[in-house]
Amino acid sequence: MSRIGTTDWVMDRCDDLTRHSARPDALERVYLSPEHAAANIAVRAWMLDAGLDTETDAAGNLWGRRAADGTPQRPGTAGEPALVLGSHLDTVPDAGRYDGMLGVILAIAVAHRLRDTALPFALEVVGFSDEEGTRFGKALLGSCAASGQWDEAWWDQADVDGVTLRDAFEKFGLAPDRVGDAARNPADLVGYLEAHIEQGPVLEAEDLPLAYVTSIAGARRFVLTVTGEARHAGGTPFARRRDALVAAAHLVTRIEELAIAAGCLATVGELHVEPGAVNVIPGRAELTLDLRGRTDAGRDALWEQIAAAGREIADARGVEFEHTETHEAPSTACSPRLSQAVATGITQATAASSDPLGLWSPAGHDGMAMAAVTDVGMLFLRCRDGISHHPDEHVDPADVALALDAYTAAVLALAEEAS
Repeated sequence: MSRIGTTDWVMDRCDDLTRHSARPDALERVYLSPEHAAANIAVRAWMLDAGLDTETDAAGNLWGRRAADGTPQRPGTAGEPALVLGSHLDTVPDAGRYDGMLGVILAIAVAHRLRDTALPFALEVVGFSDEEGTRFGKALLGSCAASGQWDEAWWDQADVDGVTLRDAFEKFGLAPDRVGDAARNPADLVGYLEAHIEQGPVLEAEDLPLAYVTSIAGARRFVLTVTGEARHAGGTPFARRRDALVAAAHLVTRIEELAIAAGCLATVGELHVEPGAVNVIPGRAELTLDLRGRTDAGRDALWEQIAAAGREIADARGVEFEHTETHEAPSTACSPRLSQAVATGITQATAASSDPLGLWSPAGHDGMAMAAVTDVGMLFLRCRDGISHHPDEHVDPADVALALDAYTAAVLALAEEAS
């Protein structure tokens, strides 16, 4: 008897995907890489086993689909709107094995569980190709393509090896001038549901396995550049120094202070110094900034404060401050209709007497992009100590079992509503 649709199968498939990594010592799988292609091949086989027809779209996203009557059907078929289940298959560097991947595998397991069940809509499963933005610095590339939000300005963005997004498309076997073919028609969609680890500590603190998501925080990302003057470390007195790194360090601590006061989240994740010699005063420092807030207004107000602080520090220390925005995504409210279905699924799966917990997500998700073309909803799953984007990422199989039951029940709740 097939194990597809069971908790053990889900856990084993998450383990299997760790083999498709660019590094032997850690999990790293980025957009349009050989590892991306290998993961698509593996997941496609599991989709086929679950009774889905499959297709890789013009942006490298992997789709599977069954018709309302349960028979395999070409993804994107018009005339029979589909409920889409899924998440992403790409990772950050040195990643855990559940961020994104667990959501895709759970979606396939749900499709298998319902393969003999007629629904009032088609069912699709998607493995988005680039949610993290690790390779080209722009997050949600896969779901932006699927939601018709591709920006031609992205083509010239390059990875650390100087490979542009356009070149990577062609090397992967995709046609850049056809990326628009990946866009989905809103009329062909019922909604988008995603299961995902919480990536935070709230569920564990509340001793709860599952929650539904109320909204997804809007994010903005910047590259901040401080330019001073590189000079001899021994021959230049402090009064003559224009040290870019010291100015950047002051800015980093100021960013944290401002974010805490604003009740938002701000992270400096990368810092590069030039020329980078032990006996040379740094002449240039480049740092990345990730901003998130419960509201777009609060996040944007924080950015104005940070930009002002950057200018003030630069003036005080005789350096120059510049910034470039690399990513902007508005906050996304989850659909009350889909959220209610997820809440119903949680109640049925856990047999809880109290109402399920609703949480806002400070982390970004593909639903932020998909909200441009359809309603979105999310199911959160507890992860140990809230750790994510790290090899210690961990989920309890018992929680995965409840998530699988809740996810299936949510689809059935939407089917009952539609009927």
